[in-house]
Amino acid sequence: MVHQLEGIASYYADEFHGRKTSNGEVYDMHALTAAHKTLPFNTTVKVLNLENRRSVVVRVNDRGPFKDDRVIDVSLEAAKQLGVIANGTGPVKIEIIELGMDRR
Repeated sequence: MVHQLEGIASYYADEFHGRKTSNGEVYDMHALTAAHKTLPFNTTVKVLNLENRRSVVVRVNDRGPFKDDRVIDVSLEAAKQLGVIANGTGPVKIEIIELGMDRR
């Protein structure tokens, strides 16, 4: 498995707040969580914004993003910490800190 990857991050917020995520949790846009297409649920990753060097650690609890050019969707809170709210997306590097176990 690749331990680092680069690409575009986006975020999701209001429309999904309070809905169930792919692992069965309720999505909280104020928590530090993320959606990734293939990483196991509960994997912890560091997301580094390559434009401003800000970073955040998030836990994967959902699937996505569903746009081909994106590598990760982060929660609203994570997007704020990364500084990607204004543009909606940003170039990032993702580093796996700890692989999670798929638990539903």
